[in-house]
Amino acid sequence: MRVGIVFVQVPFVRGGAEFLADGLLYHLKRRGIEAELITLPFKWYPTERILDAMLTARLTDITESNGMQIDRIITLKFPSYYIPHPNKVLWLLHQHRQAYDLYDTEFSDLHRTQFGREVVSEIKFWDESLLPDHQLSFSISQRVSERLMRYNQLGADPLYPPPTHPDSYHCKDSEPFILVPGRLSKIKRQKLIIEAIKEVPFRMKLVFIGQDDEPYPYAKDCKDFVVRNQLQDIVSFNGRVSEEQKIDLFSRCFAVYNGVYDEDYGYITPEAFLSEKPVIAHDDSGGPLEFIVHQVNGLICKPEPNALAQSLMYLLEKPKITKKMGQAGKDSLKNKNLDWNYVIDRLLS
Repeated sequence: MRVGIVFVQVPFVRGGAEFLADGLLYHLKRRGIEAELITLPFKWYPTERILDAMLTARLTDITESNGMQIDRIITLKFPSYYIPHPNKVLWLLHQHRQAYDLYDTEFSDLHRTQFGREVVSEIKFWDESLLPDHQLSFSISQRVSERLMRYNQLGADPLYPPPTHPDSYHCKDSEPFILVPGRLSKIKRQKLIIEAIKEVPFRMKLVFIGQDDEPYPYAKDCKDFVVRNQLQDIVSFNGRVSEEQKIDLFSRCFAVYNGVYDEDYGYITPEAFLSEKPVIAHDDSGGPLEFIVHQVNGLICKPEPNALAQSLMYLLEKPKITKKMGQAGKDSLKNKNLDWNYVIDRLLS
């Protein structure tokens, strides 16, 4: 069986979506399936480039390659799912969120011009017309499925993606630092925990891993705040690290912060739980809330520095409870079908 994984990538940017595509490819090949990652570059600015990307996907023919049939394709996110094929399966990471749940917010600019609003209408028309072409439809979380139903009245079964190598995660004795993974990006709201740690009377450190979300000024703003408030001795920005370094940091941290706004899914929470570490998130964090139970395997608080500082102090004052939360996090994954064999069986069913 020949399977094509159809993916859209912003060149030189890597995050959870790229890790998911790589993980799916790796585990399909482990099953003895002939698989290939078929990647389309994506640029969303200026706005007319969005329409170009949509048309490019629709005009791409991958029914066969080099005279040999591609038996099935798995499409992952906008606009890859517009590619025509007689046997395609959707595993939806997300639609073009700036046209949907992020529309008319600070995270989208499409509402600001007449042309932008017309592009939004075109995206919705294409989604509602072409997404039903898939023989099977899955999403990576309940949150993504809810959006698809709310905005397009289309259904998709949630199918959680595991990390590429889930068995590599482990737990070591906790050290006095909070791990903050992910690109430094405004929608991930890392600055909240920098502002919060300033109010915590313990010498707990913050360790950031992930590339800066250039060319946007958010990363610079975070780093400038650290310097202005003389927090350099307790806040470190380590940029992108290797997979081995990341797993090691998860294993040694005291807890993990995942402050993202309305995330689709996010690997951070299952990675923390596989490492037996509790997660702090916010009551509007979206996908992570499908895993976190307040004061059972993590803490959920309002997206405010003071509320976050109180959550940090709660964990720091109760190290035994914090450890139990981490253990509960690992136990809670058992009923999530976070298993690549299960995922592939569903995608190829």
